Amino acid sequence: MGNLHSVKKGFEKVGALARIVREPDELRQVAKIVLPGVGAFADAMQTLRRQGFVEPIQQAAESGKWFLGICLGLQLLFDVSYEDGEYEGLGIIPGKVVRFNFTGREDEEQLKIPHMGWNSLWYQNPSPLYRDIPDGTYVYFVHSYYVVPTDTGVIATTTNHGYDFASSIVRNNIMATQFHPEKSQRLGLQMLQNFARL
Repeated sequence: MGNLHSVKKGFEKVGALARIVREPDELRQVAKIVLPGVGAFADAMQTLRRQGFVEPIQQAAESGKWFLGICLGLQLLFDVSYEDGEYEGLGIIPGKVVRFNFTGREDEEQLKIPHMGWNSLWYQNPSPLYRDIPDGTYVYFVHSYYVVPTDTGVIATTTNHGYDFASSIVRNNIMATQFHPEKSQRLGLQMLQNFARL
């Protein structure tokens, strides 16, 4: 589902051993799981179902194993996405995935979709992913949809693009970011290192 190799290289750059799994059974053999992704929600879910990954991912996330979703990998954790229709997600985190909508606003022309480029993170709840990362840190985004958790208590950070949205979440062993740590230079790599060291 895209960006697998760039995420793997990001972990290797901070000294972590990372590998891309090809079979669902391999998820039982790893210490931590990263679910990255770019592209369309429906296509990604179809791929996970076809390859038999849906239940093993759900079981791994609920087992207490450290789990990190990145970009589309965050969105897939939720119940439903409204990207070009209505599609069922993994259902690990209650909530939905919706598109930015600035229709009718005076600043509509300035607020581009997709939200692409560097923007700030503002902490709402503590996450081990952000150890030694200052509030207001800039990270790299590219997305047209964002998550709306049912329980706002899982929101780790917000970012403003026209309005505040959940730019990352945390619930027990599960962390996920809308932005790309592997493309966010030194502090993004620090986040990957924080996850690898858990």
